[in-house]
Order: sequence, then structure tokens, then C-alpha cells
Amino acid sequence: MSQLDMNALLSRLLNQVADLGAEADLIANRDKAFSLKADKGELAEYKVTSSQQIGIRLIKEGRVGIAYSESLDEAALAAMLQDACDASRFAKLDADQAIRVEDSQISTDCAEINQPDGTPVEEKIALALRLEADMLAQPDVTGAPYNSFFEGESRLWLANSRGTLCQHQEFSVGCYSSALISRDGRQSMHSQGQYGRRFDELDSQSLITQIHAVAHALLAGEAVPSGRYGAIFTPNALASLFGCFQAALSGKWAQQGINPWRDKLGQQVASRWLSLESRTYMPGGMNIKGFDGEGAPTRDLLLIGEGELKSMLHNSATAHHFGIASNGSAARSARGALDVTARHLVFGTGPHSEAEVKSGEYLELVKLDGLHSGADAVSGDFSFGASGFLCRDGVRVQPVRGITVAGNFYRLLGELEAVGDRLHHDDGKGFYAPLIRFGGLSIAGK
Repeated sequence: MSQLDMNALLSRLLNQVADLGAEADLIANRDKAFSLKADKGELAEYKVTSSQQIGIRLIKEGRVGIAYSESLDEAALAAMLQDACDASRFAKLDADQAIRVEDSQISTDCAEINQPDGTPVEEKIALALRLEADMLAQPDVTGAPYNSFFEGESRLWLANSRGTLCQHQEFSVGCYSSALISRDGRQSMHSQGQYGRRFDELDSQSLITQIHAVAHALLAGEAVPSGRYGAIFTPNALASLFGCFQAALSGKWAQQGINPWRDKLGQQVASRWLSLESRTYMPGGMNIKGFDGEGAPTRDLLLIGEGELKSMLHNSATAHHFGIASNGSAARSARGALDVTARHLVFGTGPHSEAEVKSGEYLELVKLDGLHSGADAVSGDFSFGASGFLCRDGVRVQPVRGITVAGNFYRLLGELEAVGDRLHHDDGKGFYAPLIRFGGLSIAGK
């Protein structure tokens, strides 16, 4: 279906919604994916998939009905519309939800996220096979169980009853590998990925080197004595930790009364060295988008400034509930209900050099296990298995395994010992932070 055909289909559905005395927003998406997996020197998977979905959030007499279809034929769309009407009849009144974004005509204007790809498929196959072969050639590697290349193309349309029609298109690539190292009866395994917008951005050799270095270094890891330690999380580990508690920034959680920061606006929630933004654009970022899940323009948003909670993430419904303006942070998929999300989470740089952050003794934590089962987003308490390195003045002096890291996330944000002056990003390029040294982390070891 062409762009013109999709626009006409959305317009026709919205006319049918109007005939029912209702309003709605519609999200349609079309995705294509290509993936390769290597195993035992051969191509174990060559998969090409495509999918499409259309979803409706229908609002009639203050009640919301949500439905979706994976088919765009007339019968399926009629059934979707009827399902949404039926769902709205039995839904509770929701005075906060309405179609509020008017006449938004945004197409994400960013050439870097949708670059043409003319790479021959043979080069992609060669990359997948090379990931496994080159990893197995590394010292002490006895297995490389996960090796893959993947790419995806996505198109999205969002339209509503108030004249909004927004469009977004992007293309991304990635690769992934792993190393299982065995020596003297001990084993260690590490996996990692790379993501980008062009095939030539992928560097299999640097990925293999990073993965092997971590797995090899952790092989001899032992637990450190139990106690309290300063700690620095790698960008991937910090992103995973923060993801468990990101709901503290959610206006929807505040609306539901379960956000621990719901009454903290304008108050200190973290060290004065900590600032946090949601940014619509970061060079090379993987969360670039011109509009949110309701069609409102996305924008940079200061969430925490010098430790003070400045704002939460709001869609039009949560903003209406609190009597404030939406800030372009709505999230909704074709299948889902209205929610909120950040774009790129970016922690501000601090006053310390990286040498100062790494001075003295501390733990560098590179892997966290049991994240979501060991985290309570409401209370902030967490307890995770962890691996990493005991470091002294920036030098790894002992690999560490078999420890449990415990604490309270919200208190941890106020116990910063140092914040570095350079930004780093996680593999997914959606989370950016300087080196942050946290104090007084409780470690259960030996």
C-alpha cells in the first residue's frame, strides 16, 4: 500500500468514527526485518519478515476503547472499529482522555535515520559468519553460541479526528556476538551488540575484542569481602539499573498514585551534581522521532536539574489530570494504551575529570543479573547479582564474580561521590551518561 493509499484509508476510518459520534486516533505501522544467524561455521538462519498493524484508540462519551488489526481489508477494519466501540461501552468514564492534538502535520525530518542501504547480502552473510569464526579464534574461547546480524525498516502513520496526520520512517542495523571461555575447570560468558543506521558503521572486530576482553578478564573472578563500596556502573549496566526505576519519571504512574516522586516536583531527589534530560536528538541516537504517540511535537525536556525534580513525562491525559500542558512524551503502539516515554535519556556532565572519578578504590560493575525480579520500583529497593572488577586509581586489580549488590535506588541518587566530565552511551544509543561514582553500595560477598 502506497503512502497515498494509507492516508486515504486513515481518512476513511476517521470518517466512520465521526459517523458513530466518536473521536479517535489511529496508528498504522509497516515493518520489514532481515536477520542472519551463524552456528558451527554455517548460516543457521536466513529470515525475512514483514508485518503491518493498525490500531485505534476510540473515545465516545468519555469512555475509551482500544482495538487493532493485522489485516487492512474492509472486513477486518470494520471488525476492529466494532471491537473498539464495544470496548468503550464497557469501559469506565475517563475524564482525562480526549483527542487533543489538533492539525499536527509532522514528518520526522532527519536524514540520518533513514539512509539508503545498498550493501550486497553476501557482505551481511560474511559478517555473521565472521562474528563466530573470529570469536572462536580468540584465546581460550570454547564457544560462541550467539552470533547474528539484523536490520529493520519501519514506517509509521498517526492520524486523528482533529486533523492530525504524522509520518515517520527509519532504518537500522545491528550485530551481536558472545564468547564462552573455559580454562582450568572455570567458565565465563559475555555477550554484547552494536547498533547503527548503516552497515559500514558496524565494526565486528572491535565488538569481538570488547566481548572477549570482558569474558576473559572475569574468568578468574572471585567475590570480594562483604562491605560497603564506592561503585561505577558501565553505561550498559547503568542503563539497565535506571530502566528498573524509570517509572519515577512517569506522569502516568503519578496519575495512578504509585509514583514515589509524585509529590516531589520542585524538591531535591538527587545530588546537586545530577541533571537529567530527555532529548529528542542525539548524534547517532536510536530514539530520534519528530512527534510523540499522540502526534504532538517531541521536545527536549529537563527532568532533573542539579538534583531537583523539574518535570515528569506527560501525555495529554496525564497533563489534563494535573492541570498542566503536555510535554510531548506520549507513547502508544498500534496495540497499546496511552502511556509516556522519554526519547534519549541524557545525564549531564559533572565537575570531575575521569581520573578524579576513578581515584582510590571502587567497584566497576559491568554485569547485573536478576534485574526486574530484584527491583521494587515503588520503594526503590534492589538486590542484584553482579560481576565486575575491583579497581584502584583506574586500574583493574581483581576480577569480581559471585557478589550481590543491594541498596535503595532513590537514596543512591543522593550519594554521588563524583560525576565525570565526558558523556558515554550504552550499546543501544538511547542512554547517555558520564562516569558516575556512587558511594556506600552494600556488597554481599565473602
